[in-house]
Amino acid sequence: MINKPHKATLLPTSLNGFFYITAYAFLLLGLFYPVLKYMMHQWTSDDFNYCFLMPFVILFLLREKRKEFASVPTNPSWLGLLPVSIGIFLYSVGELGGEYYISYLSIWTMIVGFCLLHVGWKKVKIIVFPLMMILTMLPIPGFFRLRLSFNLKLISSEFGVNLMRLLGMSAYRTGNVIDLGFTQLQVVDACSGLRYLFPIIILSLLIAYFFKASLWKRAIILFSSIPVVVIANSMRIAITGLLYEHFGPIVAKGFFHELAGWFMFTMALTFLAGERLILKKFSPERGNKEQSMDQGQGAAKSIQTNHKVSTYSNKLPTDENFPKPFTQPQFLVVVALLGLTWGFTHLIDFRKNIALTRPLSTFPLRIGNWQGTRHTMDQHFIDVLDLSDYALIDYKDPDGRLINFYVAYYASQRKGESIHSPTTCLTGSGWIFKNRSERTIRLGKGAGERYLKVNTALIKQIDQRQLTYYWFPMRGRDLTNAYQMKIYNFWDALTKHRTDGALVRLITPLAPDESPVDADRRLEDFLKQLIPVLNQYLPGKDAGSHMRTKMAGAVRNKLKNP
Repeated sequence: MINKPHKATLLPTSLNGFFYITAYAFLLLGLFYPVLKYMMHQWTSDDFNYCFLMPFVILFLLREKRKEFASVPTNPSWLGLLPVSIGIFLYSVGELGGEYYISYLSIWTMIVGFCLLHVGWKKVKIIVFPLMMILTMLPIPGFFRLRLSFNLKLISSEFGVNLMRLLGMSAYRTGNVIDLGFTQLQVVDACSGLRYLFPIIILSLLIAYFFKASLWKRAIILFSSIPVVVIANSMRIAITGLLYEHFGPIVAKGFFHELAGWFMFTMALTFLAGERLILKKFSPERGNKEQSMDQGQGAAKSIQTNHKVSTYSNKLPTDENFPKPFTQPQFLVVVALLGLTWGFTHLIDFRKNIALTRPLSTFPLRIGNWQGTRHTMDQHFIDVLDLSDYALIDYKDPDGRLINFYVAYYASQRKGESIHSPTTCLTGSGWIFKNRSERTIRLGKGAGERYLKVNTALIKQIDQRQLTYYWFPMRGRDLTNAYQMKIYNFWDALTKHRTDGALVRLITPLAPDESPVDADRRLEDFLKQLIPVLNQYLPGKDAGSHMRTKMAGAVRNKLKNP
C-alpha cells in the first residue's frame, strides 16, 4: 500500500500547532497593542497605505515556498531565544525611550525567534525572504521620513527645472520653489515622490527576487529603483510646469495632480520591467546556458523534493506527534519571558511627571537690555506637539534686532509624546539647513564657569536667512543629539524613573548685508544672559529625588512596624 504524501504547507496541520500560533498572536497583541494601533494609523497616510497589501504579498511568498519548506525536517532550536531576548530588549528600549520604530523592530525579531524555536534554522533559511519582507510593513521614523522627503523635493525640483529649460521654458529654482515667471510652483511634500519611492523599491525587490539571473543583474534592478523614482518625479514636475502655462492651476491640484502621480508610478514600473528584459537578453549565450543548467538542476531538485516530501510525510505534524499545549519547553519559556516583560513595563511606573520649578507663562519679558513680547500657539499645534508647557517670546534690543526664544517642556516623554527636533519641524516648513555644526560656549567665570554645547545652523528659505541655536536640557544634561535623548530616556527611566526634558531654541534673522559672524555674536551674548534665568525654571538632575527618599522611608517604616 502506497502512502499519499501530505499536502505541503507552511502551517502546522494540527490543532495543537494552531494553538501555538494563536497563543503567540495574543501574547504579541497584549504586549504591543498600542504600538500596533499606532502602526495601523500610520498605514492610513498616503506615504504608507501600500502597507495594507504587504500581508497578502508575504502570504503569497510563503505559499511559493510551501513544498520546499515541507521537505525539510522540523528541528526546534533553543537559538531562537537569542532573537526573542533581543526583541524583549528592543521592546524595553522602545517603551522607556519613547520610540515607535524600535518597538516595530522588536515585533519582527520576536517573530523570527518564534520561528527558530519551533521549526529550526534549516526551515527558517527557506523563508528568509518573506520574513525580511515583513520589514517593509514598518513605517520609518518621522524625522527620517521628513528629511528624506525634503531631500527628494530638492533633487526632483532641480531635475525638473533642468528638464523645463531643455524644453525651452524659462524656470528658476530657489529651494523647493520653482519660479516660472508668470507664477511660482512650490514642490510640497505630496510632490516629493516619497509615497512612490517605497512601493517602487518593494516592486523592484520582488522583480529581482523572481528574476532568475546573476546576482549583479538583480542588484542593478534593485538599486536603479531610486534614480528611476527621482527621474519619473522630475518629469512629472516638468510636465506640470509646461501645462500650467496653458491650463492654469488646475493641473497642479486635485484630480490632475493624482493622475500625474499614477502616470509617474506607471512610468517607473514600466522602466523597471524594460530594464529586466534588457538584462535578460544581455549575454544571451551565457544566459541560455545558465537557464538550461538551472532547468536541469530544477528538475533534479523537484524529484528530490518530491521524494523527501513522500518520505517525510509521516513526520509532518499531527495531533499525535506535535507537542501538546503547555508541554513544549520552548513555548513555556517564551510565555514566562513575555509575561515578566509585560509586568515589568506595565505594573511599574518608570516615568514620573516632573513639574517645572516655575510655570513658563511667568518667564520674564526682559533679559538684560532685551525687551520681549509673548506669543501663544494654536491649541492644534499644542496637541500635536504633546508638550506640558512652553514659552514663545520675541526679544528686541534698543537697535531693533530680533531674537526669537522658544522653550518646550515635557514632564514625561513617551512614545509619540516626545521632543521634536528643530531639524524636523523647520525642515518640514521649507527651511534649508546650512553650515550645521556643534559648538561649545563658555558660561560664567571663575568658580561658576561651565560650558554649554549647542547646535548651530544657518537656515535659509528663498531670500531669508536666520541663525539658530538649539539644544536639549535633560535632567542635568545638555544634549545636542536626538539619539542621545533616546538612550538617556531609556537609562534614566530605569535608574531615576524620569524622562522629563526640554527643547530650547533661539533664532535671529540676518539683515540682507549682515554677516553670520555678527548674528552669532548676538546670539551668544543673549544666551549668556538667558541661561541663569532659564535654570530657575527647568528641573535639575536632583528633581524628584525627595519623592523617592520619602517613598523609601515609608517602605522602611512599614517593614519596621508592620
